[in-house]
Amino acid sequence: MTRFLQVATVMWSAFFASLVHAQTTAAALHQRATAAMCANCHGTDGRTVDGSAIPALVGMPKDYMLRQMQAFKDGSRPATVMHQIVKGLTDAQVQTIADYYAATKR
Repeated sequence: MTRFLQVATVMWSAFFASLVHAQTTAAALHQRATAAMCANCHGTDGRTVDGSAIPALVGMPKDYMLRQMQAFKDGSRPATVMHQIVKGLTDAQVQTIADYYAATKR
């Protein structure tokens, strides 16, 4: 009986560890997919080409990005298309994008 409990404990531990890993991986993939909508203008992973008039997002401080996104949304920062794009995003999506790019190293 003791051997059975040991095996069962190991199996349950492995099962729960895989669930935690799957949830972590799913959250990271969701975050990256949400941030990927910026790639058309801001480049892959937020890295623009040298000399671009469009700013790179990678490594941008989270608070700064949140302020800029809010400024686009409320019209206090002029833009060509960003004001339209940001108005279509929820606050949660903006937060996810800011989290992703702030955590991504240059």
